[in-house]
Amino acid sequence: MKITKILFTTLAMVLVASTAFAAGDAGVMSAKAYATALGMGIAAGLCGIAQGMGVKGACEGIARNPEAAGQLSTTLILGLAFIESLAIYALVVNLILLFVV
Repeated sequence: MKITKILFTTLAMVLVASTAFAAGDAGVMSAKAYATALGMGIAAGLCGIAQGMGVKGACEGIARNPEAAGQLSTTLILGLAFIESLAIYALVVNLILLFVV
């Protein structure tokens, strides 16, 4: 219940952030920095979880069928690159929010 309350509070702060950022004072810049840090933290954490699950699946697949290790490794590296690109996109969006908006 406490996690849900924190999640909805954070979501509410993010949704009303655009009107708060229009003020342009130091407090708003501080809130903007916290919001982008939180957004990047969430994105990096979820991408890390996804990469761990992908590596786990590949290791299990190689353990069950060692002959398919080459194809699984190629697919794993491609999948990890896609997951990492999501973290880079999140970084770009957060930098835009921090410095442009």
